[in-house]
Amino acid sequence: MPLLEVKDLGVRYDKAQILNGVSLAVNDGEFVGIVGPNGAGKSTLLRAISGLVRFEERMKRGTAGDIVLEGEVKFAGERINALPAHEIRMRGLVHCPERRRPFRELTVLENLLAGAFLSRNARQTKNRLEHCFALFPRLSERKEQVAGTLSGGEQQMLATARALMFEAKLLAIDEPSLGLAPKIREELFAAIRKIHAEGVPVLLVEQEVGQVFKMADRNYVLSQGRIIAQGSAQSLMADETLRAGYLGL
Repeated sequence: MPLLEVKDLGVRYDKAQILNGVSLAVNDGEFVGIVGPNGAGKSTLLRAISGLVRFEERMKRGTAGDIVLEGEVKFAGERINALPAHEIRMRGLVHCPERRRPFRELTVLENLLAGAFLSRNARQTKNRLEHCFALFPRLSERKEQVAGTLSGGEQQMLATARALMFEAKLLAIDEPSLGLAPKIREELFAAIRKIHAEGVPVLLVEQEVGQVFKMADRNYVLSQGRIIAQGSAQSLMADETLRAGYLGL
């Protein structure tokens, strides 16, 4: 049984169909990549899985716009479609959204502790904090620095570390390399590989197709809200139509 199973997922904003019949799975221990052109619906897919689309739906209720969510999402065998985002997080499905989004006026340390707000185990929180500082030594050096003054790369490190401050059974991370310098991207991808090597399954949405293909066990190609191909990096790279039209290679 897959750890994460998505069946026929659809998302419609007003009259715009963003996702249409998307199905995918992540097995325990896997590293799965989602790639595709800009505007394909990759970020919406992660928001739908983690419950944020349902939060947006409630926020818009009673306004002129409508958000419709269809299909089924199961995590660890449990259907989570109707659960609010914080309850999905409590079950261990961690969504690290695009564009970092730290609490800009809080320090690095305060941001990390905010990531552990669901925890009631002080020792566990302390251990996870030490683990995050070992994973990202730069955050340890800047733990008293206000997050809004960090560089873009440091803010992404902080966002990733904050996501790990409460139990993670699966890390879904969205466009972590967006806008970062090549050296910082390499540091970040190395940390993501280490997180996976430590036993956390990863679902990665990323524009750097070549980097994803180096790391992922399997990949899905998303275009115009639909999964148009899936498989290993080798099998996808062998398809010239995919290479030229959807992978930017």
